[in-house]
Amino acid sequence: MGKWCPRRPTNPGQETNVVVMEAPIVAVTVYPQHARITRRGGATLGTGTRFAIEGLPARLATDSVRVTGSGPAMITGVDVVIRRHENPADPALRALVDRRRAEQAVLDEAVDTETAETTKVDLLTSLARRSGGGFAKALAAGTAEPARVAEVTDALSVQLAVALKNRRELMNERVRLAENLAALDREIQAHQGQSEKDSTTVTVDVEALPGAAAEAELELELSYVVPEARWESGYDVRLRDDQVQVTWHGLVTQHTGEDWPECELALSTARPATTVDIPELEPWYLDRVQPAPVRMMAGSLGSVPAAASFESAQPMRNLAFKPAEMDQGAAAATYRPGRAIAVPSGAQGHRTTLAQFDWTATLGYVTAPVLAEDAHLRATVVNASDHMLRPGNAAVFHGAEFVGTTRLKAWAPGEEVELALGVDDRIRVERELVRRTAGKATLSGTKRREAEYRTTVTNHSPREASVTVLDQVPVSRDDAVVVREVRTTPEPTHSDELGELTWQLAIPAGKAATVTLAFRVDVAKGVELAGWRE
Repeated sequence: MGKWCPRRPTNPGQETNVVVMEAPIVAVTVYPQHARITRRGGATLGTGTRFAIEGLPARLATDSVRVTGSGPAMITGVDVVIRRHENPADPALRALVDRRRAEQAVLDEAVDTETAETTKVDLLTSLARRSGGGFAKALAAGTAEPARVAEVTDALSVQLAVALKNRRELMNERVRLAENLAALDREIQAHQGQSEKDSTTVTVDVEALPGAAAEAELELELSYVVPEARWESGYDVRLRDDQVQVTWHGLVTQHTGEDWPECELALSTARPATTVDIPELEPWYLDRVQPAPVRMMAGSLGSVPAAASFESAQPMRNLAFKPAEMDQGAAAATYRPGRAIAVPSGAQGHRTTLAQFDWTATLGYVTAPVLAEDAHLRATVVNASDHMLRPGNAAVFHGAEFVGTTRLKAWAPGEEVELALGVDDRIRVERELVRRTAGKATLSGTKRREAEYRTTVTNHSPREASVTVLDQVPVSRDDAVVVREVRTTPEPTHSDELGELTWQLAIPAGKAATVTLAFRVDVAKGVELAGWRE
């Protein structure tokens, strides 16, 4: 019968000879910010030549309506009519609908802004990582001024801190707005039981082919795109011995106004746009750099939830897991869960499992006792699947114990990432100042300060622990301040010109290892030292 897109009705009020067709939802494809609904229904050719599908969402994208079919007939036209009730019997309902429409626009804007801020964080993080090594080499070679390096690194740090703060605030705001919308939907549904609501009707004109029997059957398939529906990734990361099990969930939220029955549900990574344009270049201007205003920002380190001690659970028989089928396209993938799924309107984070992976992990600990005397468990894992895992929040478990949450970035097939798995209290870290002196040289008047720190790491776990210890010596930004006589025991496995020192320790079960760091700082006569840590 072919495929038809909608036309503007020549006489929208004319409803004669129209047969209302039942066309239930048979498939839904959810995108990150939209959903495509597919309905299917049948009719007998002899009952009429105009078939209407009523009660569709009022906010569907009319340009997205498409009709296909099969049978001995041709589709000659498709009309889309939105029936609005400007003055519903319940004034409170009208106010709720207007309020929801406004808050949905705010939520859409917040989602877009959060996406842009996440991109900014990734860019600044990558830039800081690349520039750090370059600055270190330039300082060592004497081709860069310490003051200029400090100025650039401080500017990057301030921008990254601001971007991280903005992203956290946007994430919290998005959750709050989604909760408000869910509450509004419940109120609207309570009022709509007594009032008519806006809806869309799609009418399809057909013409029988020559020789077609009156009792011949037709099947029409209608598809359209609706806003106020989305999906995002969520993960369970579970550690057992040296295995990491990653369970990938699709979290579906929809406030379209129509319940999705049990049907074929697909989750797509594609991002349909309201408009699609060919990119055009704008002029590339060069200009004089204008001085930027200096911004000061105070920050603090957030607390990290302590992890419960974990042991391998007793072996048990796990239920078989059926993964979703994946269709990989040129630029996007579509996941089809192994069973029909119903998602009611108003659902918030309705969960369906997409895939489950069991990967071997290289476990280790990282501690920076100059910041906090905690040992953070870290797993280095390679994505050995064919799936491009999307960014999302992850719940972290040690065996059966929940220990906290983290956020996974986009994770490509074959890519190696480090997963933060919380604090393990069985690895005890203690850093103490064992010596500190301050004096003056008798001849030159140079002030001298000396400090020595000792870090002790004790392994109370039942197996050997690989622990990375991070510490640092100060770096001078002025020729009048000189750092001398840096002494370490044992020798660090890595150090750089910016003062960061790294030790890799293998600590047997029940044993301890010690790292010592000592240095001296000479300050020229008449110079006041800034940045010293007491």
